[in-house]
Amino acid sequence: MKANRSLSELIGQSSEHFTSINDVNLDNLMERIGDSRVVLLGEASHGTAEFYEMRARITKELIEKKGFTIVSAEADWPDAAHINHYIHGREHDALRQNKPFSRFPTWMWANKSVLEFTHWLHDYNKKTESSEQKIGFYGLDLYSLYSSIDRVLDYLQKVDPKTAEIARERYECLMPWEDDPSLYSRAMITEQHKSCESEVLNNLQDLLKIELEYSATNGEQLFDAKQNAKLIADAERYYRTVYYAKNNSWNQRDQHMFETLQAVLEFRGAQSKAVVWAHNSHLGDARATQMSARGELNIGQLVRQEYGDKAYNIGFGTDHGTVAAASSWGGPMEIKQVQPSHVDSYERVFHEVATDNFLLPLRYPLHEDIRKKLLPERLERAIGVIYRPETELQSHYFYASLPAQFDEYIWFDKTRAVEALPKQREEGSFDTFPFGY
Repeated sequence: MKANRSLSELIGQSSEHFTSINDVNLDNLMERIGDSRVVLLGEASHGTAEFYEMRARITKELIEKKGFTIVSAEADWPDAAHINHYIHGREHDALRQNKPFSRFPTWMWANKSVLEFTHWLHDYNKKTESSEQKIGFYGLDLYSLYSSIDRVLDYLQKVDPKTAEIARERYECLMPWEDDPSLYSRAMITEQHKSCESEVLNNLQDLLKIELEYSATNGEQLFDAKQNAKLIADAERYYRTVYYAKNNSWNQRDQHMFETLQAVLEFRGAQSKAVVWAHNSHLGDARATQMSARGELNIGQLVRQEYGDKAYNIGFGTDHGTVAAASSWGGPMEIKQVQPSHVDSYERVFHEVATDNFLLPLRYPLHEDIRKKLLPERLERAIGVIYRPETELQSHYFYASLPAQFDEYIWFDKTRAVEALPKQREEGSFDTFPFGY
């Protein structure tokens, strides 16, 4: 324990302490980020309020002080488009969509912390005259197979009804699994149904052809339709292979998120800059974790390989408190107690630091020895939308080298669960639009 105490003391001397998210001075962090084009903001769980609120605080400063115009998130593209319509003052477009963020886990984005940030983005865009400087909100994930089909068909019906009818017939191939897309993979394994690969790829090709005709007059709507069609093609491949190629399905998902980020940056122009909100497991460089030994990559690795020093990667962690999570996939949200960290983990080392909240620079350390001291692999905790404290070591810890994973680490010793939005609006409650609850 003496070595741990010594390391914890060194961390205390090498970090920037703060008492609250509202009061933290981020000037030094902004200097360390420098002229990065992509800033990745992680989280150690999908249900911790401090992680969302600190990401929002950092993102606001990146927007106001460094000209960032893209907020991208580990969320479904059609749901994020709903927020994008709202923050650009197009509430009528948002209202036409079915209730967004209704797929499990609803609390991951439909929570008070994200709602407040969404309203801030709306107000910022309202006072920003230049369309190039307005903020866009984009989803990177690929689970919205059937919502994306609806969006593609809606667009094609407006611009080319004949092509829409052809696309509708092709997408019928996927309709038997609308209630549970994962069953599509089982049907492929047992050869009970032919693959839909050619149908979805043909629809994507048709949209690319339409681009030549409609891009000049309808650029944003066409881009949205193209991304939905690309998502459908990637999701079809993901669900088709998920049962017999589990590691590959992870790679397919993160490759899709990276390619979507690249598409958004290209669409917004050469001067655009993006913030990415996602779990540490997606944003911490996979090459610095045991994921790499399993042949897995992630968006954090791909961004570093593409942008080098123009990417800045920030991880988050906590020791104890409460978290919003389910006990099984598709189960109800529960407020669970986060167990104190494992004795052999990075989290235990940080817990022993004599302050509760701090920023720890790793790429540009405040103390020259800190990287070297933290480089040896330790356990690191990851809580997703499911939390099983009874099997925490097996279910939620993995080995990693933190300084190789992240450029910076933000620590909250005790945290609280996110506040999920009510599914029915209550009299006198805060406004929950654009989430539609």
